[in-house]
Amino acid sequence: MSNTSKKVSLSKLIFMKTETDFISKSFGSTIENGSFTWSAPSNIALVKYWGKKEHQIPANPSVSFTLNTCKTITQLTFTKKENTENFSFDLLFEGQPKEDFKPKIQKFFERIERYCPYLKHFHFSIDTRNTFPHSSGIASSASGMAALAMNIMSLEKALHPEITEDYFYQKASFLARLGSGSACRSIKGEVVVWGNHAAVEGSSDLFGVEFPVAVHSNFKNYQDTILLVDKGEKQVSSTVGHDLMHNHPYAQQRFQQAHDNLSRLKTVLETGDLNAFVQIVESEALTLHAMMMTSMPYFILMKPNTLEIINRIWEFRRNSNISVCFTLDAGANVHVLYPENDSVKVLQFIKNELVGYCQNGQYICDAIGQGSQLIIDN
Repeated sequence: MSNTSKKVSLSKLIFMKTETDFISKSFGSTIENGSFTWSAPSNIALVKYWGKKEHQIPANPSVSFTLNTCKTITQLTFTKKENTENFSFDLLFEGQPKEDFKPKIQKFFERIERYCPYLKHFHFSIDTRNTFPHSSGIASSASGMAALAMNIMSLEKALHPEITEDYFYQKASFLARLGSGSACRSIKGEVVVWGNHAAVEGSSDLFGVEFPVAVHSNFKNYQDTILLVDKGEKQVSSTVGHDLMHNHPYAQQRFQQAHDNLSRLKTVLETGDLNAFVQIVESEALTLHAMMMTSMPYFILMKPNTLEIINRIWEFRRNSNISVCFTLDAGANVHVLYPENDSVKVLQFIKNELVGYCQNGQYICDAIGQGSQLIIDN
């Protein structure tokens, strides 16, 4: 290795974040109370992550489009307290107490306490709501944990005003990941990569990073219409599904496929190759569900109407030459992806041929968004 290469490698090592970099310094807070409100969007993975290691580390890298309309809005109100032995919080979901959500928040606080030791010094009131149906395969845990992480980082910023903007967003993504893996992709950026990947500079298993190169104009304001095939609770949680990858017979091949597809998709997003985009994204969606169907125990989250929609999309694409495609998360709903300049024709197709397969005819029109947004800072 040349001296120049050694310097570059050393430079990368110096700036590479480790878990200890996110441990908050001690503080002597004079802050008695306050309130923040953040919104955080859902995201839709193009290259899927399925399977994880300890501490919410992904078994393979992933890349996602950040959404704009599908989001969680969370208000965090805090008051300093004397007893610092335990976490203290109240939780409202869409204006009503939600006791069955509290264990997940408790577990999240326990996971991040090492990095946010100030949490036990405050009582929190968490008031959260979604702009889309909860637990229906639109990554509500991702947007929910991302919004909560942003609020916690606003509190940390108030306690430590010297922290930089880069650190603020990086740690927010790091914390969100400990609540829900894909939440780390809902913090900042239109296209976000999570997981170490040789071709993506700065990529990390610890947090999401913005796509490091300019995305081709073909993908600017890309559209995502979400067809709500089934708005009910998923039969199998994503956590259970991820765990089933530990002994999956095709796990290693799948992890390698994800690496390869991310490399291909990186080139596609740079060059604007819509045909290749369609091929990779649909293959990834079907592979995700193939992993579910070939695990032990096996399960199917798609519904008959999911398959009907997929076949209609394929037929429409053949007949129209429009680069419309589908992707799926761990659920029955279908994300219909297409360029903005094809919106009129694709939306007409959706209304004419696909709405009938949606539960109560419901669908959501969305597009690429920027990430989390601060709404109120008190």
